[in-house]
Amino acid sequence: MCDVLQLAKSTFYYEAVKRPKNDELTKVIVEIFHKNRKAYGTRKLKVKLMERGFTVSRRRIGRIMKDQGLVSTYTIAQYKPHKTSCNEAKTTNVLDRKFDQSETKRFVVSDLTYVAVRNKWHYICVLIDLFNREIIGYSAGKGSNVCSRLSMSVIGMANPAFIIWS
Repeated sequence: MCDVLQLAKSTFYYEAVKRPKNDELTKVIVEIFHKNRKAYGTRKLKVKLMERGFTVSRRRIGRIMKDQGLVSTYTIAQYKPHKTSCNEAKTTNVLDRKFDQSETKRFVVSDLTYVAVRNKWHYICVLIDLFNREIIGYSAGKGSNVCSRLSMSVIGMANPAFIIWS
């Protein structure tokens, strides 16, 4: 008979795996989705479907969700950095990239560096005099306010027209 129909013998013996109909699968997906506060995406839905005995790919689940208009709600990010505009400070640029200075302790620049030590952040703040590139003060510690503490202690030994530039 396979010779007459020009089919391979394996086709006659092949038993197709019965796939669940989309109607039944769609009902189950919608039920799970709404039962879990509309928070489940394709990955979690696939796990729940596997628990109920359905073997379905994530892409198929995604297509069914798209057809049904199901969109999962997302959790709010824990940290959102605030965008600040660069060089839009209210203070004027007094230094104007003139790093060669003729007066000692007139302009002092600071640098704050953080280093991971035993999986914790430690901060190092250095104050440098632009006149002779000498380190006039430094501070290190676990808190990020090391630079402000150092600045306050150095202000007493400076010129009256002393400017700290970060």
